[in-house]
Amino acid sequence: MSRMVGTVSRGVRAPIIRSGDDLAKIVTDSVLEAAKAEGYEIRNRDIVAMTEAIVARAQGNYATVDDIAADVRAKFGENATVGVIFPILSRNRFSVCLAGIAKGAKKIVLMLSYPSDEVGNHLVSLDALDEKGIDPYKDVLNLEKYRACFGYEKHPFTGVDYVEFYDQLVRENGAECEFVFANDPRAILSYTDKVLNCDIHTRQRTKRLLKAAGAKTVYGIDEILNAPVNGSGYNAQYGLLGSNKATETQVKLFPRDCQALVEDIQANLFKATGKLVEVMVYGDGAFKDPVGKIWELADPVVSPAYTAGLEGTPNELKLKYLADNDFADLSGEALKDAIREKIKEKDDNLVGQMVSEGTTPRRLTDLIGSLCDLTSGSGDKGTPIVHIQGYFDNYTTE
Repeated sequence: MSRMVGTVSRGVRAPIIRSGDDLAKIVTDSVLEAAKAEGYEIRNRDIVAMTEAIVARAQGNYATVDDIAADVRAKFGENATVGVIFPILSRNRFSVCLAGIAKGAKKIVLMLSYPSDEVGNHLVSLDALDEKGIDPYKDVLNLEKYRACFGYEKHPFTGVDYVEFYDQLVRENGAECEFVFANDPRAILSYTDKVLNCDIHTRQRTKRLLKAAGAKTVYGIDEILNAPVNGSGYNAQYGLLGSNKATETQVKLFPRDCQALVEDIQANLFKATGKLVEVMVYGDGAFKDPVGKIWELADPVVSPAYTAGLEGTPNELKLKYLADNDFADLSGEALKDAIREKIKEKDDNLVGQMVSEGTTPRRLTDLIGSLCDLTSGSGDKGTPIVHIQGYFDNYTTE
């Protein structure tokens, strides 16, 4: 009988990971034990993925508010007025970072994009902008104007007024605070020529625009803690990007140097099973909530490391297109056989061909990472490892 099941994604439970743990062994053992306990076999081209959180935790990749403050002072000077622009609105992602930045400066000019931050957390609605006659493409608002127009808006999911929250956080850490609301990064230069841009996916363009406009000192948040400070954790490529709150005074940074880890796990699984399994580290999935309008990807990338077999994009035919066009006159077994033959004969590169139109044009690691993020969740499921089977199967696979 033909196989009736395609892709299967399983969350795998694992021990609570601590700094210094042998993660390659723990992931390997957890996957092998799960397969044995649930009675399934590990197969070639399975995928094993682990959250970035357990990788960073095993690495001990942590830093404190004081570490962040020291790096801010080293880069911007003592008692500086620093323009902190385009942060995301997040207690988990940015609050500890902002506390450290404030502790390292005399004054923070905090410039928020509006109506939402980069990943879709809204300060105000587009309807509210229309009602007040505000043009977000050109209007620069101070705090007084913002409050007069929009009052004290709270995030619908968290119940937090992020303007009030960030203002209090900056002042509690010893800095003055002034707010600006604008979407052109160059607007900050009317307040200070020392700028820390905190946007994620647009950061290179922001730096370029600021430098061309005459900013004296420009760093991205990817350049804060891009090297150790007093023995702290760090990330040479991403700095504080992708960090998460660990405690009220400490962040867990995005993991670094993960490539050896995924290759070690692949080798371990091959030794144990004789099967070539692909392995990756994943963070946020790359998807958008249509209700809350939040684009999930607050990490700099979905996957900071993966084995070679996960490189590239899908190369798939659109079965609906074949059924409705090429084989519109067929049905039943004849249709099934015709489609299977078409799949077997497909080109190695279908880019631009009508038969692939409507298939998802994204990198494999972004698609798989999103599946993993949804499988493992972000709460108390206790499954920081995901085992995926059948992802590379198609209609012809028996």
